[in-house]
Amino acid sequence: MELSAAIVLAAGEGTRMRSSTPKVLHAFAGRTFLNRVMDSVSALGPKALAVVVRYQGERVAEAARSYDPDVTIVEQDEIPGTGRAVQCAMASLDDSLQGAVLIAASDMPLLDAATLRALLDFHETNRNGATVLTATLDDPTGYGRIIRGQDGSVLRIVEQKDANGSELAVREVNTSVYVFDAAVLRRAIAGLDANNAQGEFYLTDALETARELGLKVGAFAAPDALSVEGVNDRVQLAALAKAHNRRVCERWMREGVTILDPDTTWIEDDVELARDVTVLPGSFLQGRTTVGEGAVVGPYTTLIDATIDAEATVERSRIQGTHIGERANIGPWTYLRPGNDLGPDTKAGAFVEMKKAHIEEGTKVPHLSYVGDAHLGSHTNIGGGTITANYDGVHKNHTEIGSNVHVGAGNLFVAPVTVGDGVTTGAGSVIRHAVPDDAMVYSENTQHVVEGWKPAWER
Repeated sequence: MELSAAIVLAAGEGTRMRSSTPKVLHAFAGRTFLNRVMDSVSALGPKALAVVVRYQGERVAEAARSYDPDVTIVEQDEIPGTGRAVQCAMASLDDSLQGAVLIAASDMPLLDAATLRALLDFHETNRNGATVLTATLDDPTGYGRIIRGQDGSVLRIVEQKDANGSELAVREVNTSVYVFDAAVLRRAIAGLDANNAQGEFYLTDALETARELGLKVGAFAAPDALSVEGVNDRVQLAALAKAHNRRVCERWMREGVTILDPDTTWIEDDVELARDVTVLPGSFLQGRTTVGEGAVVGPYTTLIDATIDAEATVERSRIQGTHIGERANIGPWTYLRPGNDLGPDTKAGAFVEMKKAHIEEGTKVPHLSYVGDAHLGSHTNIGGGTITANYDGVHKNHTEIGSNVHVGAGNLFVAPVTVGDGVTTGAGSVIRHAVPDDAMVYSENTQHVVEGWKPAWER
């Protein structure tokens, strides 16, 4: 079924989140609620997409435009309620709009395109004037209840605060996702009022209006209740995230990934894992991370937008925006900041930090070193305690170290500086000037011994 327009409701503050961040901009598995819902809705190809904002409206609008530059931003006025939000949205859309209009709340981070497509198909097949997406919950507390007629059609939706005892016993609930025929929607929202316990314009009242107009109002039950579960507070957010992450881990395990402890392993949706990857406990894989075949990640490792090639090992480390080559050995306690590229068979060992470092094949930085804004050739060994001093207080400067270089312990390279191939440096050297190929370089500091010396407070 062709979708004429989609309206995403993102005006609410989400007071129960108790946050300075609007609820729709909280993160879930790597993307905000709003981003996830907009992506699912956009996958249906609506001719127009509108997002209704109010609380921190400019901030939400900016986020929405970053997800879809063509989105129509609609500002809801001071009149509260979902019904008012839709009135504002419809006033902003083309008056000649015909066909189906999808309305979705933005606090359902797992709302997926497949469920929405099934809802649209159900709406069309049953020739409904309006259709609501529902779910059946063991505990429906807080949700509007679906009251059906004997023929299965929807008589009305009763909000929790307005429901009587028998209505509260109903377990089928409103998900705040609807499909209306555009003409029906315009007529149904025209007469909304705030005659209810919350003093709001309820969109649910539009369904009763559609029924009074002699149109069929249907309900489509979501095949997966998790996909339409809303988030109102951080307790619900944690529970839904946990349930979703468990499914993500199970999917990857069925694809041939070993996850030793899914309860302590978190994998965001845009992560890609090859067969025979092993993910050990306490690991967090985030952003657009990819891990190649046979690689081992963890334990207690964070990967953010990282690329880990086949058979590499990354242990107890934090890696961000970095490429790790095949069979590389990283960690433990290694911090690789964005911009690194480590070639095959390289090593960044214990207590090593790197930033914008390009490390060629077979080169090793075993321990206690910092390499920043540097290029290291192949098969070079960096002694423990080595630092590239790349910052002069104003600029970040480059260090160039060639291939087959043996750097002694405790070296300091004062950038900008170039060291040729085949160089050996002495322990404790401070390298300030260029070193030619196949040279040995050291800097001697005179050692002074003062015998019998005591600190001032002991004299």
